Amino acid sequence: MAIYLPGTAEDQPLALDQMTPREIVAELDKYVVGQAAAKRAVAVALRNRTRRQKLPPELAEEIMPKNILMIGSTGVGKTEIARRLAKLTGSPFLKVEASKFTEVGYVGRDVESMVRDLVENAIDMVRDEKLDDIEDRAELAAEEKLIDLLASQTMGPEPGTGGPAAPPVAVGGTTATPSLVVVASHTEAAADASVSEAPGKEPALSLVPKSEAERAREKDRLRQQFREGKLDDRMVELDVRDRNMPQFEIVSSQAPEEIEQSGIKDMLPGIFGQRSRKRPMKVADAFEYLIQEEEGRLLDMDQVTRVAIERVEDSGIVFLDEIDKIAGREGGHGPDISREGVQRDILPIVEGTTVNTKYGNVSTDHILFIAAGAFHVSKPSDLIPELQGRFPIRVELQALTEADFLRILTEPRASLVKQAVALLETEGLKLEFAPEALSEMAAFAFRVNEQTENIGARRLHTILEKVLDEISFHAPDMLKRAEGALLDAWLLDAKLPTVAEHTTDKGVVERVVLVDRAYVQQQVAEIVKNQDLSRYIL
Repeated sequence: MAIYLPGTAEDQPLALDQMTPREIVAELDKYVVGQAAAKRAVAVALRNRTRRQKLPPELAEEIMPKNILMIGSTGVGKTEIARRLAKLTGSPFLKVEASKFTEVGYVGRDVESMVRDLVENAIDMVRDEKLDDIEDRAELAAEEKLIDLLASQTMGPEPGTGGPAAPPVAVGGTTATPSLVVVASHTEAAADASVSEAPGKEPALSLVPKSEAERAREKDRLRQQFREGKLDDRMVELDVRDRNMPQFEIVSSQAPEEIEQSGIKDMLPGIFGQRSRKRPMKVADAFEYLIQEEEGRLLDMDQVTRVAIERVEDSGIVFLDEIDKIAGREGGHGPDISREGVQRDILPIVEGTTVNTKYGNVSTDHILFIAAGAFHVSKPSDLIPELQGRFPIRVELQALTEADFLRILTEPRASLVKQAVALLETEGLKLEFAPEALSEMAAFAFRVNEQTENIGARRLHTILEKVLDEISFHAPDMLKRAEGALLDAWLLDAKLPTVAEHTTDKGVVERVVLVDRAYVQQQVAEIVKNQDLSRYIL
């Protein structure tokens, strides 16, 4: 019989290969309101990836991803779906604007840079996962080195060694880093080392070599004090590697991406060597530095690179935003000439090719591309036919209604209202919105979108900021009413809502600011009525 502890079963997220399309849509519903068709298309595409990985290799190689084209005005959730999708999948993800490549061949970036950036993101992702795996080993190794060095400085050399100083210690692989030298006061020496003390004299360090048993006991004592934080403020002198490289300029006809891809930057440290310099720091800082050095020694970057490239090729996702900005056929003159050329450059990346990166060749055959655009001026049919055929799934996102605006204000996990409440709680104020106030803000946002340009849910940002403008500005002063009547008179001119005090069951006094419909109308009603002001302010 399975026993589930309270609060643990729901809090543990499911792995992507265990989530059904319905569960993927339910997860996206926590952050994005509406747009069921787009969520379904994305969920099916992700589930097909899981299905493909379970097939025999010879058949899986033939199944290509069904790329998606999202069509919808700005502010309806296209980018938000992609952003939440990246966090949900844990796959290598890149969001890039197609407008960056609008002037390729003139001053724009090479379209292959999107694949190189995707590989960089995958390497960072895999590196972080590997660092989590070796974190405990790196901390133990760094702690052992630090304790050995502290013990050598306070107790003398190891038995059988000549000289009173601690031997150098190698840190960070093949690069040798000299030993730590403890810089301690007389009181610290008396507290943390074996001392010989005579009446009326200052304590002096005893650097007489100890037996193995005594050294082990002293190390255990130092380790306990270090773990309790008693040695954190002690100063040590550590030889650190100097990261300042000589500055020079490379004159080449190659693009900056190609110069970086050639690996010249990685060759420079080997050419000029790694210089080190002494740097005094606290024991706590030295411990963090040694952890980084140990992590660099334990981390196998060849394995990280190999795993990252495999993930990019099998489960990489590229969100190509603003694709409507490059839609359009050649007109024969003007800057639009380059648009069709950019589409031709993007075409082989989408349909599958091999891109050369500084980490090796990367195949884009099974990378999922999700393109999005408002298509206000142009139409999807304005794309070249070859590129249209590479996005077989087309989803039209619907314009937001007044009911959608109200749901956006309250339902998502990190809704705008929850964010505003959390920010003002740091000032000691508890902000509450009456249901009528939320409905009024949603109605104002919908009305302004109809009267002016429709910017979707982004209109709620401007409405909410206008409503909370006075409260946010005067929040620190609203808690200082007890300082005098002069401050009260000054605050009275601001037309702020009343601050009410409530005592909780635990006896804690809360200061509550209630935003009602009247206050919302007071802040934005006049601006909404005046269309000229709406265009500039909202």
